[in-house]
Amino acid sequence: MKKTKIFIKPLDTEQEITECASFISNTEPWNILKITAEQLENTLRDRFYESYIAYVGDEIAGVAIIQLKGVCTGYLKSIAVKEKFRKNKIGSLLMDYIEKRIFSIHPNVFLCVSSFNEGAKRFYIKRGYNEIGIIKDYVVEGYDEILMRKSKGPIS
Repeated sequence: MKKTKIFIKPLDTEQEITECASFISNTEPWNILKITAEQLENTLRDRFYESYIAYVGDEIAGVAIIQLKGVCTGYLKSIAVKEKFRKNKIGSLLMDYIEKRIFSIHPNVFLCVSSFNEGAKRFYIKRGYNEIGIIKDYVVEGYDEILMRKSKGPIS
C-alpha cells in the first residue's frame, strides 16, 4: 500500500485562503468564538502574519498562522486541523514546523487557548507550554483565553 505524502508549505493562493477560512470557521473553537470565514480570509491575506498549510496528498489538512513582527513576536495566532485528519499527527507536525520557524528568530512561542478547549490545552501542555495568564472575556463574553508560553530562554 502506498503511503500518502504529508508536507507543509507557505499558504499562497486565493483557493487555499478560501478553503482554509471555510473549514476553520466551521469548527471549534472558531464557531463558538463567532469567528467568520470573512474574518479568517482577511487574516490569511494579511502579510503581517505568516501562514502555513499542511497537505495530505493533494488535500489541505491543516493551517497555522503566526506573528513574527511587532509586540507579540513569536505568537501562534491560530492553528486548525480538519476533523478527519486530527488523529494523523497533523497538528503535531504543524506545531513542529512553526516552533522551528519561531525559535529560529525568537526564544519564545506564545499562544492563546480558549478556556473551554480542554483538548487543545492538554496538547500544548504535553508540548511543553506553560500557562502564564488569563485574559477574561477576550474574544466573546463568558469565555476566557489562556495565554501560554514555550521558552528556550529570555530575549537577551
